[in-house]
Order: sequence, then structure tokens, then C-alpha cells
Amino acid sequence: MNIDSKGWCMAAMRLDSPNQNDRPENQAVDLLVIHNISLPPGEFGGHYITDLFLNRLDCDRHPFFDQLRALKVSSHFLIRRNGSLIQFVSADKRAWHAGVSSYRGRQGCNDFSIGIEIEGTDYVPFAPQQYDTLVSLTAALCRRYPLKAVTGHQHIAPERKTDPGPFFDWHCFREKLEKKNVHSFRNTPLEFWIG
Repeated sequence: MNIDSKGWCMAAMRLDSPNQNDRPENQAVDLLVIHNISLPPGEFGGHYITDLFLNRLDCDRHPFFDQLRALKVSSHFLIRRNGSLIQFVSADKRAWHAGVSSYRGRQGCNDFSIGIEIEGTDYVPFAPQQYDTLVSLTAALCRRYPLKAVTGHQHIAPERKTDPGPFFDWHCFREKLEKKNVHSFRNTPLEFWIG
């Protein structure tokens, strides 16, 4: 798995989201943010997540969707339950995934982060193949960007968000990265900022 010179992963299905813009000039991309998502909540499969990120969600299809009518959101990547990968925004661009957020005093994490949504919830374990894809993608991103740390949405927006939640296995993710000898910027281990 590799990221090309324009920030696209050639192993991913590409669906271009309009919910993106340019990062600040000369902004280093050094943070990876892990999320979870399911639409409707707790239901997997289908096209509702991609519809949301592409601004074509029919909000009359389910009562939960009513609160999403004005939402303009995207992530760079989505990992489905079967491990398949979709990319919505070039990793060179700013996807609208973190919202109001702060990492170690740095506000507006969208400016300097890459967002990865994993299809799931706070209430069920993630699938092994999702971790495998996440590790391969993280390795590819580390080769292309000066990533230094990985964190969860819940850690950069703790008063608003709970994802990826208690069933995301940080130990498993870290162990798989170590087994694949994945290193971050300057050949050092990625810092896990999850406290």
C-alpha cells in the first residue's frame, strides 16, 4: 500500500468529497486521528456513510438522519468491516473530520491531521481485518508524511466525542505496527497520545 505524490492511496476506492479545503500554507501533517462511524448507529454496511461524506444522504430515510441535515463532514479514509478501504480526500488536503479539537494545546486538528474512520461503534469490537488495513495504511502514511503521533477523536475532543471508543484495541494496533516495524517521522516509533 502506497500514497502517491498527490496524497491518494492507490489501494483505496476513491470517492471525492466536497467537504475539504486547503491546509494552511507550509503546514506539516504530523497527527493521525482514529474515529468510528456507523449509519444508522449500530448498523453496518450500506451506502449511508459514503452518502454522508459526499453530501447526498437522504435525511428522510431514517429518523436519526434528521440531525445530520446541515452537516458537512468528511474523513480522509474509511475502513469498512471487511477491511476494504475508501478514500474521500487527498491526505494533502484538509478533511473536515475533527471539528473543534485540540492536540497538546494546538487547536484545529483538521489543519495538521489525517482522519481515518473505522466502521464500528463504541459498543462492539472491531474486526481483525480492519486492524490489518489500518496498520498497512498507517505504514504507507508514515512513509509519505512526517507523522509523529496517533490519537483518537475522543482524546482531541473529549467533551464532544467518544470514538473510537472502548472497543478499539489500542494495544493490538500498536503491537501490529511494531511487528511490521512501522516507524514514524525520523524513524522513531509513533507516539500514542491516548491519555
